[in-house]
Amino acid sequence: MSQRFSDAPISRLVGFQVRPLEETDSNNEFLGRAIVDIQCGPQHHNPMGRVHGGLVSALADAAMGIAFGRTLLDTEDFSTIEMKVSFIRPVREGLLSADAKVIQRGLRIGFVECVITDQRGKLIATGSSTCTVLSR
Repeated sequence: MSQRFSDAPISRLVGFQVRPLEETDSNNEFLGRAIVDIQCGPQHHNPMGRVHGGLVSALADAAMGIAFGRTLLDTEDFSTIEMKVSFIRPVREGLLSADAKVIQRGLRIGFVECVITDQRGKLIATGSSTCTVLSR
């Protein structure tokens, strides 16, 4: 089930790389966590020569979506109903990593947060999202 979210077409298109995680529950499934990386370069720049905020937002959305998706049952889907990204510092190039974790998962609503850092561990952005669980 969780692989479905890791292999999303948008992730392949944009170039997101989903890291494998060691953290598992008793069913050997990933808990509500995901780390997603992207190697940024000039192809990701805005007119000011920095990585476009939309790409940073998409990275946050991908990581949070994968983290939340890993909490779903086989009979469930989900949709993001709200997302916020706060930009801390600009980036020109290099590896960005989004580390997302489900903070609360109820029967119908869940809350997810993530931090995006560069290869030096500097904070680039933070994100949060609210997701709703849907029946298939």
